[in-house]
Parts: sequence; C-alpha cells; structure tokens
Amino acid sequence: MIHDTIMTTLIIFPVQTPDYLLSFQFSSWYPTFSSISIKSTIIRPLDQAFKKYLDSDGIFVPEGSENPSVGYIHHLFQSYSLPTVSPAEGSLSDQEDEDDEEDDAAVGRSFSFPDLDERIRQVIKEYGAVFPKLNFSSPKDASWVLPPSSPLKCTSPSDVYILLKSSDFISHDLSLDTVFEGCQYDPSNPPSYQLELVLRKWYPMDRSREFRCFVREGRLIGISQRDTNFYDFMNEPQTQNKIVETLQRLWEEKIKSKWHGQQDYIFDVLMTRDLSRGHVLDFNPYAPRTDPLLFTYEELLSVFTRGLSAPELRIIDSPLHPVASRNAPAHQHNMLPIEALALSSGRDINDFSDLWKKEIQQSMNDDDQ
Repeated sequence: MIHDTIMTTLIIFPVQTPDYLLSFQFSSWYPTFSSISIKSTIIRPLDQAFKKYLDSDGIFVPEGSENPSVGYIHHLFQSYSLPTVSPAEGSLSDQEDEDDEEDDAAVGRSFSFPDLDERIRQVIKEYGAVFPKLNFSSPKDASWVLPPSSPLKCTSPSDVYILLKSSDFISHDLSLDTVFEGCQYDPSNPPSYQLELVLRKWYPMDRSREFRCFVREGRLIGISQRDTNFYDFMNEPQTQNKIVETLQRLWEEKIKSKWHGQQDYIFDVLMTRDLSRGHVLDFNPYAPRTDPLLFTYEELLSVFTRGLSAPELRIIDSPLHPVASRNAPAHQHNMLPIEALALSSGRDINDFSDLWKKEIQQSMNDDDQ
C-alpha cells in the first residue's frame, strides 16, 4: 500500500530535486523571460542582518527607512515602530510597560540598512512605485497594511520592509527546510541558496485577466482562472476560445523553446485588455506547494493522459460555483493592523474605539496636507 502511494505521487508530480526547485527562483528565470515579463530589479547579495530582521519577532521598520514625507503607512507605523503588543499585556504595571517600550524600541533601532534603503529608493525613483518579493514568494497576504486602493504599492523602503515583515508567505524563502521541502539532500552538504530581494514595477492589475498555466512533460495541459471571482464576460465561448488561443500561442512562441530546465512547470500570466497578448508574472514548480486552483493535480494527470490537442480551460462559470460561493477577503486571517494591536493594550472597547477613530482621522488629515 505504501509503495502504491509513493508510485502514485511520483506519477502525479515529477521528481523534486534541489536543482529543479532552484530553477524557479526569480533570478533563475527572469533574465531569459524579461522581455515578456514585468520590469524588475534583483538585489543581491543581501546582508545576513536582513534575513535576521525578517526572522525577528514583531512588526517594525528599520531605523532610517521612512521617507521624509509622512503618508498613510508611515504615519501608522512611525508612530508605532514596535513589535506586536498583545492586548493581554495590559495587566502589566506602568513601570513594566515603560521598560518594555524601551526594550521594543531598541529592537527597531538595532536594524538599519542604509545601503539597501538607498538602492530601494533608486529603483522606486526609476519605476515610480514597486512591489516586492523574495526568491520565490511575494507578501500578497500582507496587502492589507497598505492603502486598499493600491495594494502592494510601495513608495519607500519602509513600505517594502513592512510588507515583507507582515507576511507569512515569505517565511517559506528564509529556511532551507521549507525551500527544499520534499527534496532529498545531504544535510552536511546543503544546496547553495542565496536570499534575494526583487523589486517589480508596480501596476494596477485587473485580476480577472490573470491565469495559471500547467505544463507537464513539455505539453501545455491546463489553464485556470487565478482570481476566484465570477466574471460574466468569461462565460462567452468566443472569449474562452481567445484566452486559450492566446495563451497557447504565447507558450509555443515565447516560452516552450526557452525553458531549458525540467519540462514540468507552472507559469502565471496577466493578459492584455484585448486578450491578444500576455505578460509572464511568475514560474512555479509542478509540486504540491503550488496551488492548482480550479484543478486538482489528480485531474491534471487525467487531462495529461487523455492527450488532448489543446489545454483545458477552467473558469468560475457561475456565482454559485463552489469556489466563488465561499469567497472572502483574501488571507483574511492576517488582516489585523499592527497599530490596532498596539492601541488596544490596556484599554476597554469604548476607549479603544474612540482612539482608533482618532488615529484614522489623523491619518486621513495628514494625507490631505
């Protein structure tokens, strides 16, 4: 039974090796596909202190990373550049509170990256605004820390840092155990891995035109809508045919012959408004860690074995679709602002509510000035 399970897994997924997984880190694929991707800058090597900062407890920005002009995120986090404060800590004495605040503030001051700050500012000046990621992962689960009108839009080093610091997703890229999960390697001779910071030019993106494409053994077998919302226009047969034709052409003309690694991979695409072209957003391993979205990997195996001449397209075809019907704010488990935690310490609900309203109003007033 165990042997059968292992064999089934090997059939569903290709063999996972360190070299295979490293072919999907940003610096491995971007130079080859930069002409059909979003303009990006890779910063490496990174100081070991930067990894230590990302691994440290609490949410705070390094000293000197704020811009001189204070905006939404800067007002909130400059006022509370402290690690997360639990409401339960409100029972401490005043003297203990003061000691803790001094200790916590010292934590923030112990991290400072002036050279990295300057490099980030240079890229922001060139691009206008950026959104960050590490080798593999982006902090999209932390988009709530920036204004909802422009999620993930960073205009200062502190924006970049606080997005990364608030994210659970990026922790995957900080440890060899998670980066090479599922691989066999000698712990005494681990694979070479270097953390990198990627700054991508920020654009407002229409999520309805994002798709995930699945390639197995050199064949494009499946295409899935990425945003799990229902879009009426997506149900038009003509639209669906155009999506498949455009993405298949993009893969055959721009990707297939240039991908020199193992021929099992998944890539994400943002299509143009007229659905005639596409921009590659990312490449991902054909592995359990990559979400198959509207497929299961067992279903993709079935599609592969049927040997269809065109990839199968899956979309949210009804507001009652089982995925669409349970839609909620993405990554809602993370959506608790750090300043709310800080303000709540030692206050009853009425005091906290009044102070929270004042903070929001003050932030809005500062942005208007």
